[in-house]
Parts: sequence; C-alpha cells; structure tokens
Amino acid sequence: MSQALYRKYRSRSLDEVLGQDHVTNILRRALEQGKIAHAYLLTGPRGVGKTSVARILAHEINQLPYDEEASHLDIIEIDAASNNGVDDIRALREKAQVAPVSAPKKIYIIDEVHMLSKPAFNALLKTLEEPPAHVVFILATTDADKLPATILSRVQQFFFHPISVDVMARQLMAIAEKEGFAIEADAARLIAERSRGGFRDGISMLDQLSILATPDQPLTVAMVTEYLGLSDTATLEKLLDLYQSEDSADILRILQELEQSGISPTVVSHQLLSIARARLSTNPGLVELIQQLIEVDRHPHPDLKLLTIFMQHHAQPVRPKKTVAQAVTATPTVISTPAKPASSAEKSPKSQSTKSTEPVKKTSESKDTKPAKKSSTKPRKSSTPLELDWHRVIEQAKEKSVGLSSLLQKSQWAFDGDKLTIFAGSAFYKKKLDDAKNRPLLAEIITAETGMELEVDIIGEKKPPEDEKLAEIAAMMGGGEEVKLEEL
Repeated sequence: MSQALYRKYRSRSLDEVLGQDHVTNILRRALEQGKIAHAYLLTGPRGVGKTSVARILAHEINQLPYDEEASHLDIIEIDAASNNGVDDIRALREKAQVAPVSAPKKIYIIDEVHMLSKPAFNALLKTLEEPPAHVVFILATTDADKLPATILSRVQQFFFHPISVDVMARQLMAIAEKEGFAIEADAARLIAERSRGGFRDGISMLDQLSILATPDQPLTVAMVTEYLGLSDTATLEKLLDLYQSEDSADILRILQELEQSGISPTVVSHQLLSIARARLSTNPGLVELIQQLIEVDRHPHPDLKLLTIFMQHHAQPVRPKKTVAQAVTATPTVISTPAKPASSAEKSPKSQSTKSTEPVKKTSESKDTKPAKKSSTKPRKSSTPLELDWHRVIEQAKEKSVGLSSLLQKSQWAFDGDKLTIFAGSAFYKKKLDDAKNRPLLAEIITAETGMELEVDIIGEKKPPEDEKLAEIAAMMGGGEEVKLEEL
C-alpha cells in the first residue's frame, strides 16, 4: 500500500516548513536561546502546517530526532474532537504531574483544542495557570475565536497564514519531479488556487491526478480542469468580459452551458472570484461583482443566485440624458427658497428694458461687488443647456469609493440646471452622504462631470411623485414613491 503524498512530504524540521517564516524564525531563535514557554497556541486555516510544526517543536524541545513513524512516551498527542470532556482533561492533569520518563520535558499536543467543552476548558485552565516545571502544552486549532480569553492570555499565540499560490505551485512541481512525472506550470498553479492556501489539499489533489501523467505526457491544465470538475478558464474570462457589456443573450447562453455541463455553481463562483480579483487592479468596477459572488456559497440556491447576479446587472435601464428644459418640465421644485425682493429698477418697465442692455457693462465697472468675485472663481456657465448623466456620476463614484457609489444607487435625484437635489430616502442615508468624507468627494465628482460648481442639496426623504395629484395622494397616505412601469 503506497503512502499518501501529503504524509510522505510532510515537513520534518523547521527549515522545511514553507510559507510560515514569521512563525518558524521566532521558534528557531527561542530554541537557540533556550527560552521555552510552558504553553503555545498555533492557529490558522487547515492544512497549512500547524500539526507538523507542533510535532517538530516537541521533538526540538526534547532534543529528539523527528521520525513520524516513531513514538516517544514523553510526547503525547490528544485529539480534542474525540477527547473533549472534563474527565479527559482531569485525567490529563493527573498524568501531567508525573515526571517525564527519559526526555527533559513531558509535552502534550492537543489538536483542535477549540472542540473542548466549557468544563474541560476550566479544568485545563487550572493546569495552565500553575503548570509543573516539566510540562509543555502545544495547542493547535483552526478556530481560535472559540477559545476562552482566559486560555488565550496564558499561551504564546502564533498565527499561520494560508500558503501563497506561487509557493504552493513551486512545491507541487518539485514533488512531481521527485515522484517521476511532470506537470505544466499553469496546471500546478490551478491546483494551488483550488486548494485555497492549504498544502494538504493541494498535495492530495496532485496525488489524485498523478495517475493521469505518463513519461511522455505531463499533467496539463485541461486534465486538471476536467478531473476536478472545473470550468474552462477562457469561458469564464469571456463571461466576465460580457458582464460589463450589453450582451445579456450571450451571458445567458454561457450560464446555461455551464449548468448543462454539470459544473457546480459554487465552483464557478470560486473560479470567477479568482479571475476577477486578478483583474481588479486594472478594472476597479469589478468590486461590485466580487461582493455579490461572495454570497453564492451561502445562498440556498447558488445556481439561481449566480444567474441573477449577471442578469440583473443588465436589467437595470439606463436613463437617457435630459436637457435643462426637460429637467425643469419633468421635475417639480422640491425645496422652495424665499423670493428675492424686486429692486426699484425691476419694478418699472423702463428700468426693465435698461436691464436687458446694460447688465454686463454695469458689472464690469463695479469692482467691489460680490458677484464679480464669485464669477472669477467658478467655471463659467455654458450657453448650451446643461446635462447631468446620473449613471456616469455613479460610475465615477465606484472608482473613488464603493460606499459612496452604493449610497448614490439607493438615492433618487432632481436637477433644474443650477441645483442638484439628491433624495437619500432616509435620515440615516442623508447623514452618510453629508459626512466629512462623502460630501467633498460627491462635489468633486459632480464638478468633474458637469464642469460647474453646482449647488447640491441632500434630502433625507424619498423623491415625491412628479404628478401633482399623485403627490397630494401620497401626502395624504403618509408619503410614497412613484414607480414608472416603463422603468420596471
């Protein structure tokens, strides 16, 4: 019976541990200086080397050669998943009082320590508070958050990281070479990505696929894709390209093909996340897609969730641009401002005719008037009707702040050519838009889009219906929101 590759290539010294230099460097120095703690806690995701390091550390403390097949009476391993009762820990406490048989220390390795019951933790705590001088505890867990704070405060904690794709891919290729078969670099990288940072999972996948390789035929990306039930990378890249286009028919076709091929929608979402993340630096607009793909795993119907993510993106109608005249006609004035008192020149017909021919000259001659200073600092208004593309405003916001973009997508708006009114929908969202971070950023985006320093008014309510009769009815009913059938 052949030995599994993950056991065959398990690290047997701190120098062989890959991807955890921040842990092994400290432990190596502590051993060199003879500074041995009475309790260690190794935490991190599964398959990254916690148990291997625990065994290596135990043998290093006792200055024993590490051989996985050999056992030592003074190094005791306990699986907390099956020995999690208070009686088990009480028995451990009694045995811990006995001196080691031949080694300097009696070392207990407790794996998956978070599985201990609360009474068992309380029993263990007493020993950790006043440990015998000859005892060392090495605890390992994938879920340190479940450990009581009283335990955490009495141990030296070391955090293990997921193994990077590059490190794991190189190790998989090295193992394949030692085993006498070849694997393409892209295929090794695909296995590394699928293992999600766990060495054990990656090496187990390689072990499973090694039977497909021959002296003349290395493991290829196509083999890995087919036998691990993955989607073709080129197909998924095309799907991402279509996500930002207007071709919803092709999106639906590709999703149907993936479903008919029997590939799990969860697997598809994981592959899409990997590709989208790699593109994020050049395409920040994919943040919204990544946020939604993360939810596929937890959804009761992942296939439908994946379908709606892509189809809803294209179902949102893009409103055509409106001119100032159209905006004024279609949008009622929401906030009324006190009318300015008419000047004496405006009251008489004669002064009105004079006003139409002399205002520019009069303004240029008056150097101390405030309007002259104000016009020098703001961009000049164009003689053509000003347009505001709200869809472009949201797109600009996405590139600068996902939070602001999300708030604007929830809001409605009205524009009369001089003032932009944003209806946040609630006082909470208004407060968010008005805060010290979002307000200046919003003003910057509006100015960049229109070329004008517009007045922006944020209302903590929903936009009232445009139809006057509907507005009256809504007011009688305690408010409401107008929904146009053509926008559904």
